Amino acid sequence: MTDFQPLRVMAGPCAVESLETTIAVAVEIKRVCDKLGLPFHFKASYRKANRTRLDSFTGIGDREALEVLSRVKSDLDVGIVTDIHTPEEAAMAADVADVIQIPAFLCRQTDLLIAAAQTGRIVNVKKGQFMAPDSMKYAVDKIRKSGNDDVWLTERGTMHGYGDLVVDMRGLETMRAFAPTFMDLTHSLQQPNQARGVTGGRPQLIESLARAAVAAGVDGVFIETHPEPSQAMSDGANMLPLDQLEGLLTTLASLHEWRHIHA
Repeated sequence: MTDFQPLRVMAGPCAVESLETTIAVAVEIKRVCDKLGLPFHFKASYRKANRTRLDSFTGIGDREALEVLSRVKSDLDVGIVTDIHTPEEAAMAADVADVIQIPAFLCRQTDLLIAAAQTGRIVNVKKGQFMAPDSMKYAVDKIRKSGNDDVWLTERGTMHGYGDLVVDMRGLETMRAFAPTFMDLTHSLQQPNQARGVTGGRPQLIESLARAAVAAGVDGVFIETHPEPSQAMSDGANMLPLDQLEGLLTTLASLHEWRHIHA
């Protein structure tokens, strides 16, 4: 039996909306994770570059948002996860972030992966919706061959037709052979390409997906959460209400421990 490692958590709102909301969400997630003994990184995007509509919210400004994340990091003593979209952003984000995240649609961009690797930060690569799990080994190789062994992978669903995603639990085991692997519990339940140009979602299935992923042996979970998902500036349709986080993580922590004991 391997040494027990608690379930890792990356969680936060989709994007930095304001200092007040960002701090409030971070405080509650940290309280829950500290209570359950779960290692936690706070996630929020300082910029949302992949939007369907031109008038969609993209952020409050890069510098302003990174200053908010810096405040969260210093005030709460938590690690920060945020996305980058171009190689030029890597160094700027790394001034604040402990984990540089590569968005799923960009997971094959060699220059982006190399730039992220060269920051020396952990690099979390989201599996492209168009990618087979086996192919993610090449993203891991690009990062490691650039001198950085600290790489994570995150499953976030595979395209199913034009407007839905599915998750193949076999892929979690495949990707865990390459690097520690997280399950994105919220984006994997998106319903993209909606006619009105705003992505939909099925958040009522978060717990079912979470139980299945943890039972399958995932190393951690990625969760976007907000006090009022319907009022969130980005991806509210698939977010977990913040007041449901403690109950979900309590269940998942217990299931993760049970799986280790009975492995």
